[in-house]
Amino acid sequence: MALTRLIHHVRRVGLGQRTTFTDGELTVSTDEAQGILADAALAGVRLSWLSPGESARIVKVLDAVEPRTKGPGGGGIFPGFVGPARPQGDGETHVLRGTAVVTAGFLPRAQEALVDLSGPAAALSPLGATHNLVIEFTPAPDASWEKVDAALRTGSLRLAAWLAEAALDAEPDEIEELPSPSPVRRDRPRVGAITNLQTQGLFKDVFLYGRSFGSSLPTLLDPGELDDGAVVSGQFGHPALKNPTFMHQNHPVVNELRRRHGRDLDFAGLVICPEPVNQADKELVSAFAARVCAAAGFDAALVTKEGGGNADADMALKMDALAELGIEAVGLYAEMAGTDGTGPSIVVAPEKATAMVSTGNYDHRLQLPAVDKALGGDEFALLHIPATEAFEVPTAVVYCALSPLGWGRVTARAG
Repeated sequence: MALTRLIHHVRRVGLGQRTTFTDGELTVSTDEAQGILADAALAGVRLSWLSPGESARIVKVLDAVEPRTKGPGGGGIFPGFVGPARPQGDGETHVLRGTAVVTAGFLPRAQEALVDLSGPAAALSPLGATHNLVIEFTPAPDASWEKVDAALRTGSLRLAAWLAEAALDAEPDEIEELPSPSPVRRDRPRVGAITNLQTQGLFKDVFLYGRSFGSSLPTLLDPGELDDGAVVSGQFGHPALKNPTFMHQNHPVVNELRRRHGRDLDFAGLVICPEPVNQADKELVSAFAARVCAAAGFDAALVTKEGGGNADADMALKMDALAELGIEAVGLYAEMAGTDGTGPSIVVAPEKATAMVSTGNYDHRLQLPAVDKALGGDEFALLHIPATEAFEVPTAVVYCALSPLGWGRVTARAG
């Protein structure tokens, strides 16, 4: 399979009477968007744009989605939610780059997450550099939280597809031809990726083709399926370590392997895995993942995770299982090393595999300035203070700041 991304750069945004995309300007009709988001579980929704450089903050960030479509009605985009649950990853996909649909507000088990559009935290989150259409919501009085969550997920995906449809008749700014992994062994090392998905039940789940991935075994995907939204986030823990739908659509490790494919390596494929909560299931999934990689001819694998200390065990077991089969493993970890960085970096370390890359320290402290406005809630719940105030927080609360998928702006220097 081969996928072509038709990239339309969004440079200006606004609200208006009609949803249009012209000369890089995306205008969204509030009435149309509210109609798409309407659901019996929601008493109401509010839509606002926030753009890079504004003195603004989003708190209680839930998911983020990049607008994409494969044709009228979405085509096959976000299969299982918008399009039919059928294999995707080929053909043409229109992408509105530089913008995101962001849901923000209270859900149970959701840990407080923030995005600043200016100041020191802005560069630490991918959403600090995008025009964000923020969806705030009021739950219906008699709706269960589970139904509220489902309504937000389906509604935000439909809205993202709808926005991208506005660009169907526009000439793309860029065209990206994305090759599929090579099934043929050549004289270059075959390197693939293992992506762990946090699957710990309601509000901490991830979906594949519209279905919970929690009880699944490791699965080999064509990376184009990620581009077309086959993996959708439904987990709201560990904000800095969260992989929102936006991040799966733009998987940094996959993109780098694609870039180097045919040069100094051959991209061997992508394996996605659940992160179970009990040891026996972790061991089964890890052993199975290593066997899938071996069957796909991996010489080496980049292993990524989602979540905190519990997910370190999934990483360690997979890396060791790969090593036992002669497959080189490199793990991308965020550290939880205390404010001074001297504590134990990870909860569970591999015993056989040794190659590990740090994506930053979860506990590092940041001083954030006051902002003029905040969306997602009036209060920053972690500190019980107004969301617009100046405060100090750990990097752990900044959305995607320590992304184990390889996105990041954290660098290292000699002490």
